[in-house]
Amino acid sequence: MSAAASPNVQTCCPSCLRAVRVPRERLADAPRCPACKVALLPGSPIELDDRSFDTFVRQTELPVLVDFWAPWCGPCRSFGPVVAEAASRFAPNLLVVKVNTDAAPVAAGRFGIRSIPTVVLMRGGRETARQAGAQPLGSLCEWLAAGGVSA
Repeated sequence: MSAAASPNVQTCCPSCLRAVRVPRERLADAPRCPACKVALLPGSPIELDDRSFDTFVRQTELPVLVDFWAPWCGPCRSFGPVVAEAASRFAPNLLVVKVNTDAAPVAAGRFGIRSIPTVVLMRGGRETARQAGAQPLGSLCEWLAAGGVSA
């Protein structure tokens, strides 16, 4: 059975990093981790670091939008609310994570992040699209839709 036809979707708890299967029809019901009770699909950006990034992305079947940013970066700070709004609009069909390149240099280096902010769309733990620079919400939503993510 293909992943799209599977009755369950695997995601990763953003707190305890446990892999959790959620019935596809229950994705919009605010599922929680059975171990730590944290929301699995919060509809807001999830902070990841070098310790959590690979596990989270690898164990999540849903598309993941990764926002590589840094707190000292003005365009990153202005783009933050846009990313947060996209997380809300595209939930539960998309998980949005934020990776502070200063706190997660290994992940940033592995992805060859040369400018920030940079957003990377991932599916099945693999990069499928990338865009550098801050952009308005409409452009980000169009880019996500072009990448096959529905709101």
